[in-house]
Amino acid sequence: MLAAALLMAACARKNIENKDAIRQAVIEYLNSPQVQAQTGLDMSSMDVNVTAMAFERDTARATVDFRVKNGDAGMQFNYTLDRKGDKWVVHPKAENGGGHGIVLPGNDKASSELPPGHPSVPASPKQ
Repeated sequence: MLAAALLMAACARKNIENKDAIRQAVIEYLNSPQVQAQTGLDMSSMDVNVTAMAFERDTARATVDFRVKNGDAGMQFNYTLDRKGDKWVVHPKAENGGGHGIVLPGNDKASSELPPGHPSVPASPKQ
């Protein structure tokens, strides 16, 4: 009886292992007042596309591509997310290894350098 109840509870869990759920979590994170105050990003002017994702239990890792709408400028960031109920929640930058892990177009290695013309971003404290 207990095993059947546990099985039903596990089956009732919503499947959020998809690009839309990750994209929504990243947008919510970047639109949060604390992050918005740090970055000044206007997410309504950006196209957001999850280009890669991997799942392990209640953790997701994703690469997200950001492009200025109607423009060529863009960049990629790596995120780590935790499952909280039926949605993903982005780890704050400090928990992501001190930064987003910027991947510039044409470069498959993470860099701490921002592309030309990008507004400055305050450095996160080292832990």
